[in-house]
Amino acid sequence: MHRPIFSLEVFPPKRNAAVGTIYDTLDGMEGLKPDFISVTYGTGRQADRTATARICRTILQEYGIPAVAHLTAQYADRQVVDAALDMFERAGVTAVLPLRGDAIEGRRPAGVFKHASDLIAYVHAAKPDMAIFAACYPETHPEAVSPESDVRYLKAKVDAGAGHLISQLFYDNAQFLTFLDHARAAGINVPIEAGIMPITRVGQVRRMSDTCGSRIPPAVERILDKWGNDAEALREAGIIYASEQIAGLLAEGVDGIHLYSMNQPVVIRRIWRNIAPLFVGGAAA
Repeated sequence: MHRPIFSLEVFPPKRNAAVGTIYDTLDGMEGLKPDFISVTYGTGRQADRTATARICRTILQEYGIPAVAHLTAQYADRQVVDAALDMFERAGVTAVLPLRGDAIEGRRPAGVFKHASDLIAYVHAAKPDMAIFAACYPETHPEAVSPESDVRYLKAKVDAGAGHLISQLFYDNAQFLTFLDHARAAGINVPIEAGIMPITRVGQVRRMSDTCGSRIPPAVERILDKWGNDAEALREAGIIYASEQIAGLLAEGVDGIHLYSMNQPVVIRRIWRNIAPLFVGGAAA
């Protein structure tokens, strides 16, 4: 029987936060045993890649879980990418997720890797034994000309060397399933995980939806309107909504679920307890 992939994303502590907060996050999710944990990456400065590499090493060595290191393209040249890849290798990382990365006001892009596909091709050539993941947009990239062109661009990422896709967040399963049909019709046959971000704060939902181009469906708007001023109630409603989303996706036979943890282990553990029985061989922690 097909066992869906289950994975998580965490991010390094902000520069003004205590380093130990990431260990609190990882300790809080111990026992979930995801197939891998991805670790985000900043804008490419030395501190960013060092933090990502260090956390990946911790995940691998102390928790025994494979780690996937993010790597952003927009402000990196070849020297920066080579240094990051070498650092990741020394940390035991065997998989990376190249992204274009968000624009930063007042900072000029390096102009070497203009698109994620450019960085994917470079990594594939430089480190042929390293597995490559890539991002996809179920509701179309905000800058894409059309859904069709976005799928063609996604195919270019796969052709460049990406062997596993993780979707940006979405709150409407129908949107993801339609995208999945289009991707398969375009000849994209690699695993595609559905990216789920639990609802915990109103501002976060609206900001991330704007950034990723994901629609906030009426059901989510009602949740935000009813419990937006009650943090505990909103978190509970978000856990239920994410759990039901995941159950619906697994019933459709999706390849896997990638939970954007936002470094909130209590929320992720609650969701996992709800969905673990739906994974073949899964057991609630």
